Amino acid sequence: MTLEEQVLERIKPSLEEKKKLEEIASELLGKVSDSAKLLGINGITPKLVGSAARNTWISGTHDLDVFIAFPESTSREELENNGLLIAREVAKEGQNIEERYAEHPYLNIEYKGFDVDLVPCFAVDSASSIKSAVDRTPFHNEFIKMSIPGREDDVLIMKQFMKGTGTYGSELRTQGFSGYLTEILIIHYGSFRNSIRNVCNWKPGLTIDMLEHGTLKHDDPLVVIDPTDPKRNVAAALSSNQFAKFIDVCRSYAEKPSEEFFFPKEKEPMQKEEIIDMMNSRGSSFIAIVFEAPDLVDDILYPQLDKMEHSVRALLEDYDFQILNSGYWAKDDAVILLELISSELPAVKKHMGPPVWVGEHARGFKQKYEGSDELFSMYIEDGFYVADIRRKFTTAKELLVGRMKTCSLGKHLSKAVADGFTIVEGADITTIEEPGFRRFLRKWEQGK
Repeated sequence: MTLEEQVLERIKPSLEEKKKLEEIASELLGKVSDSAKLLGINGITPKLVGSAARNTWISGTHDLDVFIAFPESTSREELENNGLLIAREVAKEGQNIEERYAEHPYLNIEYKGFDVDLVPCFAVDSASSIKSAVDRTPFHNEFIKMSIPGREDDVLIMKQFMKGTGTYGSELRTQGFSGYLTEILIIHYGSFRNSIRNVCNWKPGLTIDMLEHGTLKHDDPLVVIDPTDPKRNVAAALSSNQFAKFIDVCRSYAEKPSEEFFFPKEKEPMQKEEIIDMMNSRGSSFIAIVFEAPDLVDDILYPQLDKMEHSVRALLEDYDFQILNSGYWAKDDAVILLELISSELPAVKKHMGPPVWVGEHARGFKQKYEGSDELFSMYIEDGFYVADIRRKFTTAKELLVGRMKTCSLGKHLSKAVADGFTIVEGADITTIEEPGFRRFLRKWEQGK
């Protein structure tokens, strides 16, 4: 038995598991129709979409996407109101009911052990004439169901490979490969092994156009033209880092296949002594901004954390602090962690002025600092005035405390930071004991 066959044996749903899913899906579709009739809402078509409908779901992932399709002539207001009315009626027999919002509201419920999304959509004629983003999904469904037969097992293996390597998921937290994109890659390359071989040679700017619709103008590292909508890049959510990481892990797997790619061992949280040893061995300065994470869905929280990380980096660099690395993590608290060459700078800063011979401008520069408490000394170097002046902030901590609120943080994080944040440095970072954060720190560990 090959390695891939061994993996498949662990992840392929059993006949019993498939039968259970089909029963629950059929039950929910019936409930949508019955609820619409009960409420006097006509013209509704319930549809099962996603991996459950395409037979590309991994054992144990009991997720169902049930779409409530309304006639195209329905107004947006009607769709939202009536869609939620039907979903709430269905949800009466479910648990943990939660209203969520993508482009328009939908319900997430737990129903007999399944995680179910009840999503209103418009039943448009083609994916190129959608009225909301989710309207494409039924067309994706039909294309995959038509094209995937015989390759479902390869999709399962590739999905597990991506999950194991941290490249699966198109949500903003991950910025990796969606299920639909994964399925298209397998259809395009024919198998898991052939996909791995081809990905080893990927370069930014690659376009995959299965139906030869024509090229798209883009700056994305990978363009996969949607077979159902030629104006859309299926890989638009894929970040350049995840694109590069996927090439790297495919090369590593091609050179030395291992079960570890599919089922990596969970990292242990770093112990206090390990963290201190790691920091000492690197000889750099670590500083963390800690604040209470606002209660937001990941697709709102993580882009704002990313924005905050970049803004804080820019602030530190503007004041001459050199950054080696950074990252963010969140659970109940959020942490922006930065590694600097040094968190302290000398009190003196060299400020270059104009050439001596530029007249008025040169005189203005000299007069600005004469008699100033900021000035240590002024001299001429290679024909230019140079003022050695006093730095406003000599430590990264002082700068962050004094200027943090000037950073571009995003609406929700601005409020969270305004409500209070703490700065911890060096060994004090070990006071953050949350296991998830301690695992996150292994990013900086030697050989990891």
